[in-house]
Amino acid sequence: MRADLVPDDLWERVAPLLPPPPERRPRHPGRLRVPDRAALAGIMYVLRTGVAWRDVPAETLGCSGVTAWRRLRDWTEAGVWPRLHTALLTELRRADLLDLDDCAVDGSHVRALKGGDHVGPSPVDRARPGSKHHLIVDRHGTPLAVTLTGGNRHDVTQLLPLLNAVPPLRGLRGRPRRKPRRLYADRGYDFDKYRRLLWKRGIKPLIARRGVAHGSGLGKVRWVVERAFAWLHQFKRLRTRYERRADLHQGLLELACGIICLRRLRAAT
Repeated sequence: MRADLVPDDLWERVAPLLPPPPERRPRHPGRLRVPDRAALAGIMYVLRTGVAWRDVPAETLGCSGVTAWRRLRDWTEAGVWPRLHTALLTELRRADLLDLDDCAVDGSHVRALKGGDHVGPSPVDRARPGSKHHLIVDRHGTPLAVTLTGGNRHDVTQLLPLLNAVPPLRGLRGRPRRKPRRLYADRGYDFDKYRRLLWKRGIKPLIARRGVAHGSGLGKVRWVVERAFAWLHQFKRLRTRYERRADLHQGLLELACGIICLRRLRAAT
């Protein structure tokens, strides 16, 4: 197994979240189970390189692509990835590395070559099948939550689901925190209805107006969400959607968000 794919600090955080392996039968137990760390290395290899599951180098990683895919399926269904992301966000808040006062949202289109759930004709890609990644980040660009929709869904439809997807973040004294004080967004979110809904939640909307010349100054804060998309799409498996199952692609998105949070922790130590 390549140690650079699953470094110790990542494995120490993932291992306690994994479901226990099934018990082996006393008679005819079959092959030995592939170690979980080797299976995670296979998942990380696909996430980083974007190769097909059948092209995972089993001799190098100690895990075939089929086994890695099955563990991804099982661990996604067990809710491992959102719990990993939440745990890392809690560590960041405890270390005073999250700024939840100012948050930003945006969406990014990706092609969906094999169809599946949450796929629709993209208005920016000649109606080819695609999906959208919707992301909310803190002032530093740390991903707080990510959702997946069809490529024909308007960004503003995911504004409230994104806010609802932010987990309650502990790590400091007092109540867990899960909403920003101010929310920055581009012209795609310019709807008075959603401004009113944000005000009702106690969130000040700072959304660019359609038809107004550029230069409002909102970009000085909002650019971090575009950088966060660049970080996400450094994981080549996320640049184009190949998974037909939306939950598996969502799981890879959440794993990538967790890795970005871990990198921020490393940089601060």
